[in-house]
Amino acid sequence: MTSDPGKHPHPSFPTAAGYFPVDGEEAIAGNAVYWSEGARDYLAEYGEFLGDTQFRWCPEGLLESEAELLGPLPRLRHQHLLEVGAGAAQCSRWLTCEGVSVVATDLAPGMIEAAKRLNAATGITMPLLVADARALPFDDGCFDQVFTAFGAIPFVKDAEEVHREVHRVLRPGGWWTFATTHPLRWAFPDDPTSLTANRSYFDRTPYAERSPGGTYAEFHRTLGDHVAEVTSAGFVITAMIEPEWSADNRHIWGGWSPERGRYLPGTLIIQARRG
Repeated sequence: MTSDPGKHPHPSFPTAAGYFPVDGEEAIAGNAVYWSEGARDYLAEYGEFLGDTQFRWCPEGLLESEAELLGPLPRLRHQHLLEVGAGAAQCSRWLTCEGVSVVATDLAPGMIEAAKRLNAATGITMPLLVADARALPFDDGCFDQVFTAFGAIPFVKDAEEVHREVHRVLRPGGWWTFATTHPLRWAFPDDPTSLTANRSYFDRTPYAERSPGGTYAEFHRTLGDHVAEVTSAGFVITAMIEPEWSADNRHIWGGWSPERGRYLPGTLIIQARRG
């Protein structure tokens, strides 16, 4: 997962943190700095859970090796995949291990550098590129599938720009699968034990942290917002998945925890097909 699903202090120490309006380009620039500066700390805290060569979709612990959301490996080995918001490219590294052709991209140069270090440490390599998911450096229709595990979508003001760009680089009939914060999660505080809502589900004010390095921001969308944005980009939604918390998962990740996961969804995974 590229993002830390759940708010936490900016590595440059925020001068202001809370819910307030944020310009889209301000967020893109700030998030690139945030994830670059915080890459090493992020991996130190969550790297063991993520694994260097493992594909986890979400804090609930869902593994692609078990869920096969992208399809069975024998079929994937005949396809060309793109990961956006790849972070340190753990998911792409797992696919590469399994003989799948994949390119990994991320907005933050620091995350791509972390991915290169993990490639060197594991001996597993795939193409790695710094790229904005709203303006991908690829030709039209060159991928069979595009995916992201908590990358890109929570951090852009207009997610439809990402969906349209993914639609452009997919071949007709291609698939777009993305995991993001479950809309219901936004109504609850970051306290991983709290089951009491403290914000309106319909309040779309982004969470932001302003610091000397820029503005980190996460943007809330309701379930209806997600559906409207994906379909307006030309996709047909085929599945909406709300992973349950794995019984053996004791990991706490921001506001995600076994206590809360027992009762409330924390992740939404949407699968959509390009016409």
